[in-house]
This record gives sequence, C-alpha cells and structure tokens, in this order.
Amino acid sequence: MFDLGIYAAGLAVALALALVGWIASIALKNASIADSLWPVFFILLGLTYVLGAPAAGDRAWLVFALVALWGLRLGAFITRRNWGEPEDRRYRAMRAGNDPGFWWKSVYIVFGLQGLLAWVISLPLLTTALGQTPLGVLDALALLLWLGGLFFESVGDQQLARFKARPENAGKVMDQGLWRYTRHPNYFGEACIWWAFYLFALAAGGWWSIIAPVLMTWLLLRVSGVTLLEQDIGERRPAYRDYIAGTNAFIPGPPRRPTLHNQTGDAK
Repeated sequence: MFDLGIYAAGLAVALALALVGWIASIALKNASIADSLWPVFFILLGLTYVLGAPAAGDRAWLVFALVALWGLRLGAFITRRNWGEPEDRRYRAMRAGNDPGFWWKSVYIVFGLQGLLAWVISLPLLTTALGQTPLGVLDALALLLWLGGLFFESVGDQQLARFKARPENAGKVMDQGLWRYTRHPNYFGEACIWWAFYLFALAAGGWWSIIAPVLMTWLLLRVSGVTLLEQDIGERRPAYRDYIAGTNAFIPGPPRRPTLHNQTGDAK
C-alpha cells in the first residue's frame, strides 16, 4: 500500500520540524537538541499517516501507539540526559569541521538530513496506516519483537545511566546487566523495534518497505551508532579494548572472558 500524497505530507511535516529544531539550536547554540528531536519525527510522521489514511484500521492505530510509546520514552530519556549539559562532542567536532558558518550549514548537515532520513525510515508506518488486512500471526510476532526491542533499549539506557551516576564507578567500564552480553544493548533494541515495524508492514502487504529497517540497522552499525562511538574509544579508554575483546558488539551473546569490574578506564 502506498499513497504519494500522504507520503509527501509526511515529508512536509518532517522538514517543518527540522526547521523548528534548527532555529532552536541557533538560539541555544547547541545542536545536540537534534538527538531529542529524532523520535519526535516518527511520532509526527506516524500521526500524519494515520490521520491521512482513508480508513485507518486496528493495525494502523496499534502501530501508531507503539511508535508514540517508543518515541516518548526515548525522547524523554535523551532530553533528561542532555539537560544542562554542554553540546555533545559529536556536534562540537562537526561544528569545528564546518566553521565558519556552521550555524547555517547545520540546517542541512544536521536537521535537514535527519528529517529526510526519518521520512524514508517511516515507510513501514505509512504502509501499516494504509493497510486493510486483519491482524494475524505475523502481527503477534511483530509485537513480541517490539517488546523485546523496547526491553533492550530502555533497560540498557537505564542501566548505563545508573552506572554513570555512581561516583564509585568513575574510571570503570560498564559491563554489567545487559551490557555484559552486548556492548550496545540500546542499539540492538532499536534495531529490533524497527524490524518489528517492518513485520507489521509486511503483514499489511508492504514488503517493499524493507528499505527502512535495513537503513536503520546500517545507521546503527556503521554511521551514527557502533562505529562512530568506537572509532577511537580504545585510545581514549584503555580498559575498553578488553571489553571489546570479550563482548559482542551488537547481537547479545555470552561473554568470552571475565567481566572488568576491577579494571579501570573511562566509563562508557
């Protein structure tokens, strides 16, 4: 199922939010607010598709509810984590590499690009909004995968936040809880969530929207996720090299060596 008019309306909504975020970042002199905006894109896109559909069915409203729950939790977590903090080092590096004029370049380097990516990745949401097939077994499997993804993402986020909040953990590497089995449980959970949305879309007949979870997984693994965070982490955090050697990067698995509670290095 596809409707070019509704999908185009989604693009307009995404670019409008990107523009608002860019203006706010100029006022705050902090491009890190782009992180908080990321889940908001999908909430607004999902709402646009559901309201624009001729007759949104049970699957459409179920998927929108799941998008809203995921987006509100992630947006609140990121905003709370970044509140009162200086601009994230990723954006500081981007700013340094694009000055002079980063303030206006960021409208397309950061916010416009983010809006376009969210629009493309939202294809399963469009398909489920337009689909009319009844809920079935594939939808049940999708919901189970979504719940598993939310567990890894939300629990992983909270475990790392609690770990970093304890003064006694300063200089230590986080290798407890879910982080014992994967170096990025939150990213793994995020990927599961978007593959779950694809399964909902597949049940609605939108097999072609597979580009969305593939793109999201690629971003998490190769662009803004694992690769970006770990490109120089072994040099900055010596103990993290042992953690890399003993723990899967993405898909959870049993540790290959003892945990690092007594080894030092910067916390993740």
